[in-house]
Amino acid sequence: MKRLLCLMLLCCTTMAQAEIIENDPRIKIRTIEPARDVGYTVGDVLTRTVILEAPSNLVLFDTSIPIAGSDKKRRGKGSGIELRKVEFEKHPGATSNRYVLRLSYQVFTTSVTAKPAALPAEYVKFGGKNEKSFEFRIPSWNFRISPLAVFGSVVVERDMSDFHGPWLLDDTFNRHVLHFLLILCAISLLGLLYVHGTHSWLPRMGGPFARAYRDLKKIPATAEGLAQAVARLHRAIEATAGNSVFSTTELIERKPAFVPIRADLERFFALSRAVFFDPSASPGIEHPMDWLKTFCRRCRDCERGLK
Repeated sequence: MKRLLCLMLLCCTTMAQAEIIENDPRIKIRTIEPARDVGYTVGDVLTRTVILEAPSNLVLFDTSIPIAGSDKKRRGKGSGIELRKVEFEKHPGATSNRYVLRLSYQVFTTSVTAKPAALPAEYVKFGGKNEKSFEFRIPSWNFRISPLAVFGSVVVERDMSDFHGPWLLDDTFNRHVLHFLLILCAISLLGLLYVHGTHSWLPRMGGPFARAYRDLKKIPATAEGLAQAVARLHRAIEATAGNSVFSTTELIERKPAFVPIRADLERFFALSRAVFFDPSASPGIEHPMDWLKTFCRRCRDCERGLK
């Protein structure tokens, strides 16, 4: 019993001798605060991490670590910020010791308007052999508590508070419209390429008339060039039909896709007879080379399935 009384007296004496030192140069402190300092409501939990580094001759007393469940009082009233969880780690080193405190506070107060609050300052005690014990202050951290519901009418355009970021507009619909227009533009470009392209980039683009159309562009507009162009179109017609063709009816029977240009086919065979067999016959075409290019392009559209 006497030993117990002596021990209690010694502890009280030690606590009485301890002095509060807020910024002891031997203690290095670093804190990791919550990500934001606004927008908290009743029930939210805020966690801060306190890292203390002290020389190896100074020891942090475990008995001075804050106790979970405490609520710092101010002017005889609770602050509404309760310490819910405490985690303590000690990492000894050769010349210094590092202490890590993770303090989780829970909000138990609210108001009709946003109000300031603070995670309270905490005090831990250091001491050691031949060292006078002292208390080191962990600074408080200020934040704001938001109401659960808006009180009264609020005009958003007049809310110029610095505690929230810029108001962002929802652009989901605009993004969907933009994606739709990009897809529509790509399909349109693909269609134009299919209609006006001269190379075999896509299926059914490298047909006989497509190749003939490229060759016609290289033939000069002379009498010899006209005969060469007509012969080249005859080869394209024969390649399309699969054998020799001498009339429009034979080609259409084998390839019904050429029905829309029946009249042009008749004029082509008439031009062919005038060029190779009866020069005195006139097919009624003023510029034969230009007409042949137009005719070949229409034949190319038919073999691609375009009307």
